[in-house]
Amino acid sequence: MTQPKTWSDRFEGSLHPAIARFNASIGFDIELIEYDIAGSIAHAKMLARTGIISAEEGEQLVTGLTQILCEYQEGNFNPGVDAEDVHFAVERRLTELIGDTGKKLHTARSRNDQVGTDIRLYLRDKIDDIREQLREFQTVLLDLAADNVETLIPGYTHLQRAQPVSLAHHLLAYFQMAQRDWERLGQVRERTNISPLGCGALAGTTFPIDRHYSAQQLDFNSAYANSLDGVSDRDFAIEFASAASLIMVHLSRLSEETILWASQEFSFVSLKDSCATGSSIMPQKKNPDVSELVRGKSGRVFGHLQGLLVLMKGLPLAYNKDLQEDKEAIFDTVKTVRVCIEAMTILLREGMEFRRDRLNEAVNEDFSNATDVADYLAARGVPFREAYNLVGKVVKTSLAAGKLLKDLSLQEWQEIHPAFAEDIYDAIAPRQVVAARNSYGGTGFEQVRNAIAEAKTLLQTLE
Repeated sequence: MTQPKTWSDRFEGSLHPAIARFNASIGFDIELIEYDIAGSIAHAKMLARTGIISAEEGEQLVTGLTQILCEYQEGNFNPGVDAEDVHFAVERRLTELIGDTGKKLHTARSRNDQVGTDIRLYLRDKIDDIREQLREFQTVLLDLAADNVETLIPGYTHLQRAQPVSLAHHLLAYFQMAQRDWERLGQVRERTNISPLGCGALAGTTFPIDRHYSAQQLDFNSAYANSLDGVSDRDFAIEFASAASLIMVHLSRLSEETILWASQEFSFVSLKDSCATGSSIMPQKKNPDVSELVRGKSGRVFGHLQGLLVLMKGLPLAYNKDLQEDKEAIFDTVKTVRVCIEAMTILLREGMEFRRDRLNEAVNEDFSNATDVADYLAARGVPFREAYNLVGKVVKTSLAAGKLLKDLSLQEWQEIHPAFAEDIYDAIAPRQVVAARNSYGGTGFEQVRNAIAEAKTLLQTLE
């Protein structure tokens, strides 16, 4: 049987072999094959339903496509560069299997709307997978938080000691970031889940197709209302890359903190052997490679977002071959985000341990309770700005004397201001400093326990 051409007999000669390789996308878009076959089955059913082909021909097409899927899954269908792309590879194999009826599959569609359908089906599934991973990541954060409500950790601004906080409160900040990521991906999925199938090359088709039926077969929410937009839109891909970039920002920020925490200077966590590596020449070292790799891979995902934006910025309507370049960016973004979420989830769950003794030392060896001294005075009628300036002087003199605020005698306190009484020591104790911040969303233990309960409810009620 003569192999069908990808394009018409308008061309007499064949492509230069190097140009054929340059032009081909089969090396990477083979990843879409299962989605391509699903889209083709839906299209074949629509063609038969509308009478464009016979019911028997529709059944032949579906049977042949199902066989190709089985061959691929069993490792027996491996098209080469001569197939150019996954769409033509499937159509060519279909014609080999069922004869000329296979050539009818491409009736009333183009590779332009076909590839748009495939990439949306692919991304829709991958978004679901990533959202499920985010839920597991959130669960681990929540479990850690529940175990560390009254574990204190220094809170920082400008990477300078600011105020002590509950470790659970710190971890729940990342829970909330992940929640926004989960919600954002759900919104991207809505705009991904629109069918371009039937838009044709750019202008629709003369055949009496039923685009809404095809969309329903593939569980799309709707069909593109404009055929030009349908074949050329990649907003959903850019939105996905943007949402993925924010996931990586959040993972990278957590990675940076775990790297600092694992350093000898901080010593807030100890790394377990299952999630750390050693040095080739320094036997004492234990390196936070998981966190460093996640931090590094964030730039890779950001690059794909920039690449997609540049890809689209100058394209005239409708389809252009440039759009072939969207797939590798999308594929790699998906894979990178997924492995990074998985790695960070494992690191938090079983790869490191918080050193509560060191954390307790850390919150007792600084001036992060200075704001509470000002608050103490303000609660007793001293204007806050006056109290603020007064405490600033106290910190300055204490530093010069090599003392912490807790080391000042009651007489020294009362020389600073007569409003100070014996209860100043309780007010500036780190545990009380944290407990007192009981405003909604604050680090007070009562608020943190409420936040954990709300987070558990959130995970149970949202799909």
